[in-house]
Amino acid sequence: MSNTNKPRRTAQETQAIVTASLRRRYWAERRFRACGLTAIVAALTFLVYLFFVIFSNGIGAFRQSELKLDIYFDPAVIDPAGTRNSEDLNGADYQALIRASLKKKFPDVEGRMGTRELSRLVSGSAAFELQREVVDDPSLIGTTRTEWLLASDAVDLLQKGHIDRALAEAERPLNDRQLGWVDQLSSEGSLALKFNKTFLSRGDSREPENAGIWGAVVGSFYTLVLTLLLSFPIGVASAVYLEEFARKNRWTDLIEVNINNLAAVPSIVFGLLGLAVFIGFFGLPRSAPLVGAMVLTLLTLPTIIIASRAALKAVPPSIREAALGMGASKIQMVTHHVIPLALPGMLTGTIIGMARALGESAPLLMIGMVAFIVDVPKGVTDAATVLPVQVFLWSDSPERGFVEKTSGAIIVLLAFLVVMNTTAVILRKKFERRW
Repeated sequence: MSNTNKPRRTAQETQAIVTASLRRRYWAERRFRACGLTAIVAALTFLVYLFFVIFSNGIGAFRQSELKLDIYFDPAVIDPAGTRNSEDLNGADYQALIRASLKKKFPDVEGRMGTRELSRLVSGSAAFELQREVVDDPSLIGTTRTEWLLASDAVDLLQKGHIDRALAEAERPLNDRQLGWVDQLSSEGSLALKFNKTFLSRGDSREPENAGIWGAVVGSFYTLVLTLLLSFPIGVASAVYLEEFARKNRWTDLIEVNINNLAAVPSIVFGLLGLAVFIGFFGLPRSAPLVGAMVLTLLTLPTIIIASRAALKAVPPSIREAALGMGASKIQMVTHHVIPLALPGMLTGTIIGMARALGESAPLLMIGMVAFIVDVPKGVTDAATVLPVQVFLWSDSPERGFVEKTSGAIIVLLAFLVVMNTTAVILRKKFERRW
């Protein structure tokens, strides 16, 4: 009886209720879209700020201050006996040539202390540059040649505006007298910022002005190429066997569970495994790209196997049935039809795995690739380091000059990653097939 006595809503009341409900739902939808858009804008803002900080700090690493000096290759200093013996040429005091050139430019400098302060304007590696030139071309002895030599780290920081001239003399790496010499050289055009070929052509150094990234680039190249050659065939073969040939039983289920679990294992565990097995048991050399590649192969295999299996599952069953119906064997069906269609997805998994391998440093630290490496590696068994470890080493250095070197190394690492991923995407597009 209570339902029959309840007053019925009019059409206008019903319409008002529906309109209010739609308004609330539309408002909730707009609020949700606004939250999503805000999150995207915030993420892009932080990303742009991150790249701005990296590039603003790292762009200075690609420029280096150099001093122009007229060097007289004095035979009395380089080769007093006139024998042109390579041992005599290598053992000569080339720093004396630089001091003589500086004192000629600043004749008012007297005393041992003044000469020492003047010599500190030039990098300690400048003498080795002159040594290499003379050893390569002994005919320079007895001639005068204009040379652009690396300036010291303090002069380079001053030229780039990282030293405040207003600070007290005791708080600056350059005293007032040295600032006057730098200003005079700048006004004469004998001090300039030039493209830093050293950064892109040499290995690591204790001095910021001599530190280069080329050794780490070569080490990363060797490591990643070996990682790709080891991980891609093994990962694809494992995925094909598990997906196309293996019987579904408790053993294959156990293998699948372990593969999925290995994808979530911390990377440093693989480093400990490599240290114990490859170095401790097999006796392979420490800090070598070969060992680093084997460790990174273990790290990337689960990612490649999982992605390759997903790509194989995405191939329609009709492809397999048609191939078998035409008389192809199972191996022919897999190799001629399934794998070519799944290859783009496999390459995608490989890209993800290699990108992770490129950015890993923890497992490589465990196998000794954190060592201070000056020489550029000539092979996969030579001592080497990689770009992420080089960034770690430079970020821990106390000198101000290594700050821009760190950001510059990150820029090189990002460029390395972009080139690698672009190549992989091009290959993926080339092998892509539609059905």
